[in-house]
Amino acid sequence: MTSDPGPIRPGSTETPTLIKGSTPLGTPPPGTDTLTGTGNPGPSYAGVDTSKVSRWRGLIRWEFALVIVLAASIFWGSARSSTFLSGTNLFYIGLNIGEIAIMALPLMLIIMTGEIDLSVASMLGLSASVLGVLFEHGWPIWLCIVSALLVGVVGGALNGVLITWLGLPSIAVTIGTLTLFRGLAEIILAPRTVTGFPTSLTNVGVVPLGSTHLAYSAVVFIVLAIIAGVVLHATPLGRSIFAIGLQPEAAQFAGIRVRRIKFGLYVLSGFLCSFAGILFALKNASVSYDAGTGLELTVVAVVLFGGVSIFGGKGTVIGVVLSVVIIGCLQQILTQLNVQAEIQNIITGALLMISVVIPNLGATVSRFKGMTRRRT
Repeated sequence: MTSDPGPIRPGSTETPTLIKGSTPLGTPPPGTDTLTGTGNPGPSYAGVDTSKVSRWRGLIRWEFALVIVLAASIFWGSARSSTFLSGTNLFYIGLNIGEIAIMALPLMLIIMTGEIDLSVASMLGLSASVLGVLFEHGWPIWLCIVSALLVGVVGGALNGVLITWLGLPSIAVTIGTLTLFRGLAEIILAPRTVTGFPTSLTNVGVVPLGSTHLAYSAVVFIVLAIIAGVVLHATPLGRSIFAIGLQPEAAQFAGIRVRRIKFGLYVLSGFLCSFAGILFALKNASVSYDAGTGLELTVVAVVLFGGVSIFGGKGTVIGVVLSVVIIGCLQQILTQLNVQAEIQNIITGALLMISVVIPNLGATVSRFKGMTRRRT
């Protein structure tokens, strides 16, 4: 029989003698990851089968909910239109959402670092305007395209310098550049509309790629999404992006080049948004300064509805891809039902609110309960 060691005196360095067969206070239950504190599938603990808990947690992931919403959208579209699942309809879904989807990928990475870029659609309009005005002045089309891409790189670098090197808040900076880029586009091109682009390029907007029934912009998005998925989920750079979003100071002390990564993401955003602007101009076979006006809300809604946390550090590429397909399907259904654009904007705003409220509902309820307990 082991005697009770008695209480430990304050300041003492003694280690209490444990009763035979006991475990130290605070020892995690069997099957628990001591680093993250999460349980692994294994034997039951305190009457709970942890393997079943793990399976249920996997089932209620946001991506699983998106799959259900996508299935419901397809079912609804098929019920309302017998041609909803046709190849032609698939082409138009990709055509309508393609540029938005391309802009959503760099925005996803930026938001995951805890920042934001609200100038994406204005950069689309500015690059398209540069393309149009240079083509109007007789420049070769390929030189016009390169120049438009360079404008995107410069605009993204401007955002990156102001945010990462001067330490200004990203939401304020990108609201400012949103207005700046749109104003420059209006000065460059308004009130003219440029047309007459080569037919070989404008076919990008009206002809599917081969026999795939996919628009060119949709194929570009698929390729970029695969690249983004590999980078984000299978490379050190992707792990760094997650770390920056979760704890930027800790990431800095861990040797991660936080400012350089954020700056690079803003440059990437400017480049891909300008590329989307070129596709947008070729799809419409014309350019005006207000190209892409108002698409900021849709791009942000796509990213957040895909499960990317507005606070950073959380998100998946597959979630954003599912969100793109869902919003593309909903837009096509509502267009076929002759729903007004204003109503479609209301639905987009509702999706944006849902994507922010639901993932943070548990934390909000916990904070509310804590405040209530403190008051009582």
